[in-house]
Amino acid sequence: MRPDPDHGVYLRQWGQAYERNNYGASLAGRLLHRSHVWAERPFGPTRHFPLVLEVGAGAGHHLGAVRHGFDRYCATDLDLNLLRLGLGDRAAADSRIELRAEDATRLSFSDASVDRLIAAHVLEHLPEPQGVLREWWRVLKPGGVLTLVLPADPGMAWRLGRHFGPRRRFKATGQPYDYWMAREHVNPINNLVALLHYYFDRIDDSWWPLRVPSMDLNLFYIAHITVPERSQR
Repeated sequence: MRPDPDHGVYLRQWGQAYERNNYGASLAGRLLHRSHVWAERPFGPTRHFPLVLEVGAGAGHHLGAVRHGFDRYCATDLDLNLLRLGLGDRAAADSRIELRAEDATRLSFSDASVDRLIAAHVLEHLPEPQGVLREWWRVLKPGGVLTLVLPADPGMAWRLGRHFGPRRRFKATGQPYDYWMAREHVNPINNLVALLHYYFDRIDDSWWPLRVPSMDLNLFYIAHITVPERSQR
């Protein structure tokens, strides 16, 4: 049995290549960017959330798509350096934006303290997603909104797009791309959707870009889940 590839090397090379290969000028990059824009369509400039928490914010791509008002936008990630690389200048210029190192599975926020929680391309990476959802639900206020953006992996359209886009470019860096994707995308989209529809009653979800309910014909799944009043939680 072959030894595992070096995880530290993977993290360094992945971090260096991820932004270029996934958010670059390619079609795959443009579509990934659009997934953030599509997720923000329901929340225009007339909407306001006092405290927004984004988990797994990475280099901060989602914040650029946000149109609604807020008093505080707390962008969190395990990698604080990546947050600073992507959002450092904006946070320095806007005191409402806060960058914090946080574990998305064990948040330091108090119960019922957050008005909106955003997890864009995060839940597919986290083991035991049912526990993670409960943790995110814990910090949301009654009337708060949980927004999820998920890849339609392993749907046919996603697999084709990955094969002709990021896979080829990552393999050029010497990384065993399929190996790391098998370890990174631990939750298939059909399982996550089943969990969401079991746990939540007030869920507004859609598939993109074709908007027909099929993981094979779409690239992304987006859900907005509203927290009911406390007596109904």
